[in-house]
Amino acid sequence: MSGGGRIRIGLADDNVGFCRVLQEFFESMSEMKVAAVAHDGPAALEMVRNVDLDALLLDIILPKLDGFAVLEKTRELPKKPRIIVFSAFCNEEMTKRAIALGADYFIVKPFALEILAQRIKEICGRGEEQPPGYIRDEVELEKQVSGILQRLQIPPHYKGYAYLRAAILLCIKNPALINEATRKLYPKIAKQFNSTRQRVERAMRFAIETAWNRAKVEDLHELMGYAVDEKKGKPTNICFIAQIADRIQLERKMNFKH
Repeated sequence: MSGGGRIRIGLADDNVGFCRVLQEFFESMSEMKVAAVAHDGPAALEMVRNVDLDALLLDIILPKLDGFAVLEKTRELPKKPRIIVFSAFCNEEMTKRAIALGADYFIVKPFALEILAQRIKEICGRGEEQPPGYIRDEVELEKQVSGILQRLQIPPHYKGYAYLRAAILLCIKNPALINEATRKLYPKIAKQFNSTRQRVERAMRFAIETAWNRAKVEDLHELMGYAVDEKKGKPTNICFIAQIADRIQLERKMNFKH
């Protein structure tokens, strides 16, 4: 990759409509361009072998040859792109396996396109310089947040799932945002996902109500603590976000001490 040229991206996903959305998004940016697209595993492998790519966006679920197999077969290539793996399904074993097979980053669908673009710039050396281990720390953090939301039985395909996850991640990195939800936090989420503040709030509310209807009572008490109170009813969006963000911050501090 030349220092000043556009980042050349390869897309490997069997969802044609999703690829089209990504293509249009990247073509609107001055720093990136889509160089090739593949809709199954063998085509993805050929793309990596024959096209000069800086970054490969690889879905785990692909026809004929899955993303793990593509990762395995690209390991021995003399020259390969940086690889971001994504999937609508995420668990610790999937993430560990993808990273062990050479993926540089694992992101869970649905995601904000702006965040994806930022990660591409970071792994291709175009973003702001980050401390060693930054990318893997980000993977662990996103995995931790996703794990909690999934334990609370919020389906990953719900828009509110993506909005809550993004809000929790933002508040972990910048706790002051929790005190300015209406003015700053919700508008940030709305901008990331090309939505509106009102839709973001409503989708979050629906996702939280789903958690309270589906999740095990013991999981609610363990993960939400004082926020679970039959007299008070379900927590507000902000209380929910703050509780999970605080919990993860505390856990990370405890792990750091040990």
